[in-house]
Amino acid sequence: MRGLTTESAVTVRYAETDQMGVAHHSVYPVWFEVARTDWIKALGTTYSQLEQQGVMLPLTQLQVSYLRPAHYEDELTVTASLARLTPARMVFAYRVEKRSAEGEVALLSEGTTLHAVVDSTTFRPCNLKKRMPTLYESLQSSLTDGIAGQDEGKGAR
Repeated sequence: MRGLTTESAVTVRYAETDQMGVAHHSVYPVWFEVARTDWIKALGTTYSQLEQQGVMLPLTQLQVSYLRPAHYEDELTVTASLARLTPARMVFAYRVEKRSAEGEVALLSEGTTLHAVVDSTTFRPCNLKKRMPTLYESLQSSLTDGIAGQDEGKGAR
């Protein structure tokens, strides 16, 4: 499963646009979440299953670069991949693309999200490598061009 990247189809809805029919900047993180959820499913689990096992992945940082606008009814592809992994943190990378009628692909946006790994009861950081070693191994093997490493000693228990 080395280098797992998923593609999620998104159609820009009217409610996601401004008066000019341009997708509002605030919907890109929602599209990232759609892609991240699909990525986790492709890994063989779901967010709900992680939470049932006592682990949550709250968002701690979001970065988005807006390169070209998306418009009402555009059919987009949002790709997601795991770019960095430590026992207590994950960084996902995203690309939002639109294919033209001629088949050309235009990159509209790129971004990343940083997620902490926390205990769902205490909301304190936890060490996913120790708590769920099989899942952690799957995550390590799914890294794209990212980095697996130690947690720099910040909150992993």
